[in-house]
Amino acid sequence: MKVFGIVMAGGSGTRFWPLSRREKPKQLLNLSGKDAMLNEAIDRLATITSRDSIFIVTNKKQVQSVKIVTGEKVRDENILSEPDARNTAACIGYAAVEIIKRYGDGIMVITPADHYIKNVQELTRIFNLAIATADRTNKLITIGIMPTYPSTGFGYIQSVKNDSEIKPVLSFKEKPDLNTARKYIASGDYTWNSGMFIWRASVIMEKFKEFVPDIYDDLIKIQSALDTIEEQETINAIYPSIRKISIDYAVMEPASLKNEVMVIPGDFGWNDIGSWDMLDVLHPVDENGNISIGDVIQIETSNTYIYSTSRTVTALGVDNLIIVETPDAVMICSKDNAQDVRKIVEILQKHNKEQII
Repeated sequence: MKVFGIVMAGGSGTRFWPLSRREKPKQLLNLSGKDAMLNEAIDRLATITSRDSIFIVTNKKQVQSVKIVTGEKVRDENILSEPDARNTAACIGYAAVEIIKRYGDGIMVITPADHYIKNVQELTRIFNLAIATADRTNKLITIGIMPTYPSTGFGYIQSVKNDSEIKPVLSFKEKPDLNTARKYIASGDYTWNSGMFIWRASVIMEKFKEFVPDIYDDLIKIQSALDTIEEQETINAIYPSIRKISIDYAVMEPASLKNEVMVIPGDFGWNDIGSWDMLDVLHPVDENGNISIGDVIQIETSNTYIYSTSRTVTALGVDNLIIVETPDAVMICSKDNAQDVRKIVEILQKHNKEQII
């Protein structure tokens, strides 16, 4: 069975404003100093399939930037353009019908574009185990992350306790409060939900038909138009009306109730790089807990992250801040409010400051 890598890269990355912009969001940025996050995701998938078999699903406003950033890592025809952001169910369904139309079927290995993975070799091993399991059983496979603390920022997967590396999933849990997260960790039954999935394209389409038939019908209309003169017109007409829902709500939760979902718990140095307070995953902190990127001077400061792109940025006597400078904007916030940077973007939209979003 042919294996296809799918990178979901349509996010807006508003929590990384002002560096992340609508046409070049965080997944297209080199935040690590090594390569763009999207390219690192492509390189990880290239360990389990050929680059010709890797697809990127992104927003139409980002397509040109994606082509520039990825270069020749992915074929142009494998960059799928979403006319509108409709969440992960539509994104994954779009990739599935493309694969079925072109190749008949195949195993899909799906990953977000904005993950940091320290141990790529171990992730590759788990991917290969998941691919073999999906091919053999027709189950829906997801990868869980062994939790290291009671996070309230991640969803959780509850699985059966057994000695197997691949475990039946009992339920999916939304982001919990702290007390609930502590109970999850103490039980030993839960992993973090990584948002990585492995299954046959034909199987996920069967699950769309069973659990979300309205989305299935829309996807089939798009599939019928692929490789015809009506392809783009059909996608533009239908895609924006597809119900906006995550793959977890649409398929994974109801499928888990029917014993159709398996999870492989993994420990490979995973982090979801979602906001500025996660910079310490990508860069070392100094003896005072500071990170300085670019032309930065920090004096008597502590636990402060400063990212400068074009000017000298200085800080004196401050603590627990994030300061980001770009040529047209400066953002300052408490590290405690890093998750709320998207609110700045919302306010800028209300004030018609589209040129800096």
